[in-house]
This record gives sequence, C-alpha cells and structure tokens, in this order.
Amino acid sequence: MMGSLLRKPKGQMGQIHAITPQDAGWKYVGFDLWRLAPGDRASGMLEGRETILVLVEGRAEITAGGQGLGELGARLDVFEKTAPQCVYVPPGAQWQAVATTGCSLAVCTAPSPGGRAVQVLGQDGIALETRGQGTNTRYIHNIAMEGQDVADSLLVTEVFTPPGHWSSYPPHRHDMDDYPNLTYLEETYYHRLNPSGCFGFQRVFTDDLSLDETMAPADHDVVLVPRGHHPCAAPHGVEMYYLNVMAGPRRAWRFQTHPAFAHMVG
Repeated sequence: MMGSLLRKPKGQMGQIHAITPQDAGWKYVGFDLWRLAPGDRASGMLEGRETILVLVEGRAEITAGGQGLGELGARLDVFEKTAPQCVYVPPGAQWQAVATTGCSLAVCTAPSPGGRAVQVLGQDGIALETRGQGTNTRYIHNIAMEGQDVADSLLVTEVFTPPGHWSSYPPHRHDMDDYPNLTYLEETYYHRLNPSGCFGFQRVFTDDLSLDETMAPADHDVVLVPRGHHPCAAPHGVEMYYLNVMAGPRRAWRFQTHPAFAHMVG
C-alpha cells in the first residue's frame, strides 16, 4: 500500500527530497531536490539511469562526465519565468554542482541504456509557450519533451500557473501502455508557490476512485502521480510553478481526458 502521495521536504537546506523508484513504489522516475547556499556542493552518479539536472533557480559551477561546464543558471528566482539551463548526464557519469549563489537544483532520473553524451540544455531552444484559455491558461517551458531528442526515457517540463487558474486541466491520465492512444508514464510534481507561504491544490484520482487523494502542496513539496488524473489549482492571489518529471516504457506522452470533461476538448 503506497503512503501519501504528498512528500514534504526533509529540512530547509541540502538534499531536501530523495525520491527513488523503490521509495515511490513504482519503476521509472526518480527525483531529488537540493537547496544549496553559496559554496555548498551536490553530486551524484547512477548506473543504468540517465539524469537531467534542472537549475530551478540560482547559479552553480557544474561538472559532468569529467567535463567542466562552467557556471550555469539563468534565473535567481524561478518566478522570473526566464528559460532554465539544464544538463543531461548519461548513466555512469559523475556530476557535481558547486553553488555560486543560493541555488535550487532538481535531479530528474530514469532508466537508460546509455550512449548519449553530456549536454547542456537551454536556454536556447526553450521558449515560453501558452497553453489553454481563460482561467485554464498557463505557461510552459518544454525542457525535454517528446519532440526533443535529448534523452532515452525522461520527459521534463515546467509550468507557470497564474493566480486563480487551473493547470494539468482538464483532468487527464496517462497510466496504461496502449500506444498510440495512451502511454504509461509515472510523474512527479515539484511545486513552488508565490508568495512562498501560501498553498495550492492538487487532486490525484482514478476513474473508479480506487485512488482519490486531494492535497494542498506548499512551497517545495512534491506530489507523486502513479496513475489517474491529476489536476492542479492556484488560489486567487497565488502563483503556482511546478516541474514535471515523467518516464515509462516508451518516451511518448499520450493521455486521455476524463470523460466528464470531454466537452472541453476541442
């Protein structure tokens, strides 16, 4: 029996999230989050798993696979909405980040056979896109989605949801391997809120309600989506950001809208 899908940070600084597939009760997605002060270090190396490092905010000197990549980091505050800088690290390659400013570093992982090179992703090639309309409008940075041949398993994107708007909406699921109609993708949501002391909402539920959990994620919380629909809402006066990490047996995002909301799909 899986525990709560809402994961709270373990402390204020350092490695505040360390979510492995075993810990999550699934097979593919891993997610760590490091909060670093200037001079602090984070590092890692995984056999059989690829990594995308996302500099959510702040700057750091990055090395990966023996290569010095220099100081990376495009924004000091995530809500600047500047396109992020990220790094692809293949399986078996060591990486290290040494913060040069206060820094939030996301570590997104998934299985990979290897063979790709270390690569800096963004800012070039990552543009802020608009999705939805009315109070369903939100803004997207596709970091490593299906149309970008930059990973073997990982799908990574970030979303900015304005105050009072819905996101990951209408409710949809991607929890069956039925390509091209539907793909099985596990997913994590790393939430940020502005102002930081506020909260958002997210519900994760299946059609038969065998899974039905409604949460109020706070700043730096992570929500696990093992299956089912997973809409989010930003309260009035609160801006919501989340970083999505998805992976499954096929690197493709095919989803099905909840039948009760089919009238919203044009």
